[in-house]
Amino acid sequence: MTHAKNLSVALLALGFALALPGLAAAQSSAPPSTREAARLSFAPIVKKAAPAVVNVYSRHTVHAQSPFLNDPFFRRFFGNDLLRLAIPRDRIAQSLGSGVILRSDGLIVTNHHVIKDADQITVVLGDRREFPAKVLLSDEHIDLAVLKIDVKDEKLPVLEIGDSDQLEVGDQVLAIGDPFGVGQTVTSGIVSGLARTGIGLADFGSYIQTDAAINPGNSGGALIDLDGKLIGINTAIFSESGGSLGIGFAIPTALVHTVVDAAIHGGKIVRPWLGISAEDVTNDSAVKLGLPRPVGVEVKDVAPDGPAAKAGVKAGDVILEIEGHEIDDDEGLRFRLATMAVDTPAKLTLFHTGKTETVTAMLAAPSDQPARAVTELKGGFPLSGATVGNLNPAFDDELGLKPGTNGVVVVQVEPNTPAARVGLHPGDVILNLNRRKIDTVGTLREVLAQNNTAWNLSLRRGNQIINATIR
Repeated sequence: MTHAKNLSVALLALGFALALPGLAAAQSSAPPSTREAARLSFAPIVKKAAPAVVNVYSRHTVHAQSPFLNDPFFRRFFGNDLLRLAIPRDRIAQSLGSGVILRSDGLIVTNHHVIKDADQITVVLGDRREFPAKVLLSDEHIDLAVLKIDVKDEKLPVLEIGDSDQLEVGDQVLAIGDPFGVGQTVTSGIVSGLARTGIGLADFGSYIQTDAAINPGNSGGALIDLDGKLIGINTAIFSESGGSLGIGFAIPTALVHTVVDAAIHGGKIVRPWLGISAEDVTNDSAVKLGLPRPVGVEVKDVAPDGPAAKAGVKAGDVILEIEGHEIDDDEGLRFRLATMAVDTPAKLTLFHTGKTETVTAMLAAPSDQPARAVTELKGGFPLSGATVGNLNPAFDDELGLKPGTNGVVVVQVEPNTPAARVGLHPGDVILNLNRRKIDTVGTLREVLAQNNTAWNLSLRRGNQIINATIR
């Protein structure tokens, strides 16, 4: 076994020696004078980029309540003493991540999950100075956040934002961050895949996949190209052990641009609305539609007077491209729209009945109609304690729901209420109750007003349909 290990190391060293005949020259302390020479060592690129990558520490208070407090067995034997024994005890939870300085005055981008629920955020620069940070914008649906530290009149090093749309599979990349809190670390790899969707990380995901080692603590750090430009924010890994298996994901800078612009201009993201609901084109549906291969999304419904309707898009059309970018699925379409701005034109390449055409839709802010009519349900029925509202395009976007989702959504569930005991969750969409379609809050209240001994409930949670009978 030892011989095998030694052989593998020897072959690895030999491979580098054969691949890099100028290795000895590249190890000189002088910076390489040409781009070709720089490729023999990543040191010049790292020296340029690393000072703009920071550590982000967040702290938040966790209110821990005894699990025995509501247990009938323990209440029976301890009575009121249980309240004294089960006093909630707060603890401080800490999170470590990374961030990237994008403006010299201290504007930093990181992941939303790095600073989620934080009471205190501290940014540590490469020279070990620490600064308190405030949140300018944080969006869980795309898992990005923008922070600001006050550095007075000092000019901090920054990373130039590159064009993630120019990446190709096989391009070399570097990941910079602070894995496991060991200190700033640089790893190298290639772009393993592009436009990765359907991996459940965020609602607008179309990720860069890389085999550059990314581990816990790297979140929010930089993925850079060999020009030293930022092309992605390292976000997540696929791992069964918690360590890197060579499958990491980064949010492309095409989306980072949008978030930074929103933070600078008001601190609110308004994602464009196209006014359609759509489904992925499968192999079977591609055959039925007459497409040569599964690509694009099939339009199922078009909102009257919405941007798509005004552009002439109809149900049954297949959207193949937007602004020249091929669309693989509905999540990819949502990503592309999220990188664009309201009140800007979007060129759509459509396929219908064997023909391809291009139309231009003027993107708009999502409509906030019908009225949300947010209502807390109270009464002697299983949904009591839930707050519900009518869905509309703006509400869909806020909740991270798929565009075109209609019906009544659960906004909040009060603890220790019938709705909580039934298992309702915020974000659940109520589809049917006692076999009646629930399209508005008014309809839901009408059904709940009936005196029933059993309730047949159907709801959508994520991609699942849940049916239950409650007595």
